[in-house]
Amino acid sequence: MEAGNQTRLSYFILQGFSQDSENQPILFCLFLSMYLITVLGNLLIILAITSDSHLHKPMYFFLYNLSLVDICFTSTTIPKMLVNIQTQSKAITYAGCITQMCFFNIFGITNIFLLTIMAYDRFVAICHPLHYTLTMNLRLCGLLVLMSWFISITYSLTQSLLTLQLSFCTNWEISHFFCELAQVLTIACSDTLINHILLYMVTSLLGIVPFSGILFSYFRIVSSILRIPSADGKYKAFSTCGSHLSTVSLFYGTGLGVYLSSYAPSWRTMIASVMYTVVTPMLNPFIYSLRNRDIKRALQKVLGGKLYVP
Repeated sequence: MEAGNQTRLSYFILQGFSQDSENQPILFCLFLSMYLITVLGNLLIILAITSDSHLHKPMYFFLYNLSLVDICFTSTTIPKMLVNIQTQSKAITYAGCITQMCFFNIFGITNIFLLTIMAYDRFVAICHPLHYTLTMNLRLCGLLVLMSWFISITYSLTQSLLTLQLSFCTNWEISHFFCELAQVLTIACSDTLINHILLYMVTSLLGIVPFSGILFSYFRIVSSILRIPSADGKYKAFSTCGSHLSTVSLFYGTGLGVYLSSYAPSWRTMIASVMYTVVTPMLNPFIYSLRNRDIKRALQKVLGGKLYVP
């Protein structure tokens, strides 16, 4: 392989978590368990929403899409890491790295948009209940989800195409357990100014605009709930958005951990990334199934009446 010749580059080396071979079986079992729980839990949510006609509502339509994205989001990183642990290899092909990076961005950004849309859905339901059915119609819900996918795919493909133009010289080791865009850019030996400008611009927009929309929605929601005279009415109103608020807190909290740890040692960055890419998608089904009575009832039907619903 000639230095600086991108076309001859065939693979990258993923640093991973541990260099000790004794820890590999533990890591394999841990991540395999979390991955299986994530996939099974989100599949159950999807199956429950699909099979129960009472859940064919905007809120559960968005939850259906969120569960689907969570499965895909986790599947972009964990299976390859499990294969590398099992085969005692740290290599990922050049094409595989670019593909993984592209899909990771697609599903991660779509996740952010879906959480924002779900906040808007709860805002309309609580603050404008009489107009909810008219406002959150099937056409608007489908359009919002489609727009989320379009924006995320457009950005991810653009960033991937720009990355394909880069050259990589002698350093092919990525200090992460998957091909994360910022880490890939650090080992390029050609000019990455345009890549970094686009990365920082989109990261800033995704960090400010959707989160501001969520904060505004919940500010209005809390204001409306406080005006409800009865304590029981307040509890019922808040319970309809409690699951989503928990998911938002978990997602943005772990995402902030990744950002704050970007200047820390690489192992801290990887641990924060595990919280963001694996733990959050794994916990989402539990959050929604434990706090939502409708989901509990639907899961009870799916599991043949074996789930206790209080």
